Amino acid sequence: MKRFANLKRLGFFTRLLDEAPPAERYRFAAEQIVRAEQAGLDSAWIAQHHFHEREGGLPSPFTFLGYVAAQTSRIRLGTGIVTLPLENPVRVAEDAAVLDLLCSGRFELGVGTGGNPSAFAAFGLDSALRNEIFARNLEVVRIALVGKPLDGGDTLYPQRPELDKRIWQATFSVAGGARAGKAGDGLLLSRTQPRPKEAPRATLAEIQNPIIDAYLAALPPGCEPRIMASRSVFVADDHREAMRLADIGLRRALPQFMKGGHAKPGETLEEMITAFDTHVGAADEVIASLRTDATLERVTDLVFQAHSVDAPHPHILRSIELVADKVAPALGWTRTAPDVALAG
Repeated sequence: MKRFANLKRLGFFTRLLDEAPPAERYRFAAEQIVRAEQAGLDSAWIAQHHFHEREGGLPSPFTFLGYVAAQTSRIRLGTGIVTLPLENPVRVAEDAAVLDLLCSGRFELGVGTGGNPSAFAAFGLDSALRNEIFARNLEVVRIALVGKPLDGGDTLYPQRPELDKRIWQATFSVAGGARAGKAGDGLLLSRTQPRPKEAPRATLAEIQNPIIDAYLAALPPGCEPRIMASRSVFVADDHREAMRLADIGLRRALPQFMKGGHAKPGETLEEMITAFDTHVGAADEVIASLRTDATLERVTDLVFQAHSVDAPHPHILRSIELVADKVAPALGWTRTAPDVALAG
């Protein structure tokens, strides 16, 4: 029975895509993170998306995580990601420092180049320059966090130099993996990504293992690797219920999926599950499915999200419990947090 020896931490990721008004989405996401803490998970992550409610629903990650920090006490809280080219880097450093103080050092700063081209236009920026802007802004964030003088001579208040060691970079590319490794940052791998034209049937592991190779090769000597893989995982109490909800969710997500550059999958549910890189079913089925993912043999952190199934809120709460109680322990994760009785 394959267990992932490198797996140290388990996390939950929410993109805030519930079929509900914005206020309800935010309340549901907070409840899901609280449930993740109660279940003993190590981290919770949220994504930033501007304008496009079918992609993520949350433009203000620091505000939201401050709200969640007040409702939790142990679970680490991360951005996966802040779209750094669309942000003022000094403000990112300020918000990150204040949030980290408010949550007693539990914050993880994940950043990336991301973003829809139309979002860049709305911010008066050229999406073709995203990599250049990202590199420049990330350097300013680092300078600010560690207390070095900024342009004009001012220094950040409050300073939070320890956050410089908790930066994660998201990437789809080998070059991005090398960039994150060279900086000594953590590496964030996506739950799915479009297949290259020359390899339309490549597995996710075949795409992401070269990114990990580049990351590890560039990592400075003595720097501990931090490799986080996000995966689409939805667990239900029985197979039939899981498939019913997956069929609804994946078909609803298909137009947005194809806009992201993915090829159109076949019409059957099984073909869609494969195309979306989704692990879905009862606990034993999900365990078996995750064991086929060779990338997970190399990661330090596994973070699961219910997207693109995006089942109704009560089912996501139950999936969190089942992952923590049945799935993750079978893969090698050990709960380090004290057991907490789950709310009904």
